[in-house]
Amino acid sequence: MDRLLGIVLELQRRKHVRAEDLAAKYETSKRTIYRDMQALGETGVPIIAEAGKGYSLVAGYFLPPLTFTSEEATMLALGSDLMAQHFDAQYRAAAESAAAKLETVLPAQQRAQVEYLRKSIVFIVPETLASESVAALLPTLRRALLERRTIRFHYHTRYAQDGEPAKKTREADPYGMYHHGDAWYLVAYCHLRQAVRSFRLDRLSQLKLREQIFEVPADFKMEQEEDDGRRVIVRVLFDEEAAPWVREARAYAVEAIAEHADGLLVTYRVNEARDLLQWLLSWGSHARVLEPASLREELAEEARKIFSLY
Repeated sequence: MDRLLGIVLELQRRKHVRAEDLAAKYETSKRTIYRDMQALGETGVPIIAEAGKGYSLVAGYFLPPLTFTSEEATMLALGSDLMAQHFDAQYRAAAESAAAKLETVLPAQQRAQVEYLRKSIVFIVPETLASESVAALLPTLRRALLERRTIRFHYHTRYAQDGEPAKKTREADPYGMYHHGDAWYLVAYCHLRQAVRSFRLDRLSQLKLREQIFEVPADFKMEQEEDDGRRVIVRVLFDEEAAPWVREARAYAVEAIAEHADGLLVTYRVNEARDLLQWLLSWGSHARVLEPASLREELAEEARKIFSLY
């Protein structure tokens, strides 16, 4: 019975499913899958078999409402609460609507338990996640992702780099988005760099859709790009006085932490070394950058500027 339900869920998730793929997934034979399909058809599930494509469901067919355990219902409700805080008004309304619909199908006892836990467990989201400027970009970016359309935008960095101004115009093919630390990132193929790059959404402005259509490479995986987008390694030695506080205030980009004779050696992996500049300055003389040399020089220059003010 579990396999039959799983097959229907698989059919709902995908346009076409081959018998050999289902057989591999459920570790059974294709002959068994053929019998399963026949059994599902006899129970009223409208399955279509197409030569060369596999099986699919008749358009518009959905399973009847499922039942949830208290834990499952709670996780779905809390998940909708969290997502409502991360997205724009359109998706926030959708998350709230989904939570309301979930409550209507729960038995009274489960509903009371879920409502109690939703009031007792609260997600405190930093203001940066819900910034209006980022939220305003999300509908256009979703459309670009769904329609696979190239986008054009202004991208701002704190400093000029590689001979380019701090504010530059880019065109890119959006492949996906991810949230890391306290910021949203866009993963896109940059036409200028001719490579996949990550862009912080709070540094984007003047976002426009282009008419150009693109194809996402078949071997592209968001899980890899979340890490691959941060290519720069920064190593910092914190003294013994700062060490316990560094452990407590771990930055999102921490790659590794190791004990050192002089304190704590922390390795960061970031998009740009400058991303850590202001944060490292906040530690004053308690932090010493070991690499890269370019960041050491920038910190020294910034320290000289600060010294000249007093």
